[in-house]
Amino acid sequence: MEHDVIIIGSGPAGLAAAVAARGRDKSVLVIGNRWQDSPLAKAERVENYLGLPGRTGMELLEEFHRHAEQAGAEFVTGKALALMVWNGFSVTVGSQVFKGNALILTPGVVRQSKYPGEAEFLGRGVSYCATCDGMLYRNRPVVVVGLSPDAPKEANYLKRLGCQTVYVSPKQPEGLEEDIPFLRAGRLAVKGEGTVSALEVDGAEIPCAGVFILRPAVAPTDLLPELRTENGAIQVDRQMATNLPGVFAAGDCTGAPLQAAKAVGEGHIAGLSACRYLDDLGTF
Repeated sequence: MEHDVIIIGSGPAGLAAAVAARGRDKSVLVIGNRWQDSPLAKAERVENYLGLPGRTGMELLEEFHRHAEQAGAEFVTGKALALMVWNGFSVTVGSQVFKGNALILTPGVVRQSKYPGEAEFLGRGVSYCATCDGMLYRNRPVVVVGLSPDAPKEANYLKRLGCQTVYVSPKQPEGLEEDIPFLRAGRLAVKGEGTVSALEVDGAEIPCAGVFILRPAVAPTDLLPELRTENGAIQVDRQMATNLPGVFAAGDCTGAPLQAAKAVGEGHIAGLSACRYLDDLGTF
């Protein structure tokens, strides 16, 4: 299904952008993790949000989400794994593809550095989605690097496909099937010649045909390599426009201060700017 605006990120900035765009009668799809998993949800008290002092982060987010839902925004729970720019924007989430004509990036701060060999073997044994690519490794040895809440579920899925699955993570996983071997490790490197042949785990190699690196989110610059950033923050102008036509950004991903009030304000501007961009195209 095609939407006027696709928003990647379901925190305060993304929800504010959704409300603003719906106020201009644009169809909106918000792609992101559950709002309950937002970093703001862990805040015991938020004292600096104008007019609503003393709320917990969970209370604020619940109201933000309800507002966006009542405004008519649609939601997909999951992470954006790939993005194609052609006649708009096509975003892959799991095995589904969603199309939009304007894109707003509100993923928060995606702090991640790539493992040695990860970028080199992406698409040649390294994958970010078990549901998408699992069938390619049926009955073959794979390693899941579990860094997201849903990683154990994806590892279980690979095992059910017939993959010989090993699970590697810095901490004990919840929900992993008992017969899947688990290794606690932090120092990883992808090895191979042309294609993946092993994952090095704290100096020891685990032979495998595929490595599934499952993070909570994919960095915006992995989705859009030409996106301009500075010191890890997406560069935007006063209208929250990036250097790429039709792409806007708001919230923590644009830099400090990392506060809900700033995220909501930027999200609102980004939503309005995306609508103006669509109106200027002359097809809406």
